[in-house]
Amino acid sequence: VQLVESGGGLVQAGGSLRLSCVASGSGWSRNAMGWYRQAPGKQRELVASIIGGDDTNYADSVKGRFTISRDSAKNAVYLQMNSLKAEDTAIYYCNRLSVPFFSWGQGTQVTVSS
Repeated sequence: VQLVESGGGLVQAGGSLRLSCVASGSGWSRNAMGWYRQAPGKQRELVASIIGGDDTNYADSVKGRFTISRDSAKNAVYLQMNSLKAEDTAIYYCNRLSVPFFSWGQGTQVTVSS
């Protein structure tokens, strides 16, 4: 399975972005998936996860602002990010929720200016 993330960019605080993760290959659609982020000098952290079609969970830091969803027909997982803050600045990745992870994609850079 190969993962390709897109949709990042530069946005002002309070703005919104929608990230997409498209998977190629077979065997991924039944996996619980997550969006992760890694800020400079920090460890990668899980910010949102989805199990099945609608069982979602969020890190406290993004709860109420981010929404994860998936479209299995399109082999895609999405992350809608609203009310963005400077501390959301990071490279965002998608992957399985648990090990063993798929190969990590290149991620998509999100930069929020304050």
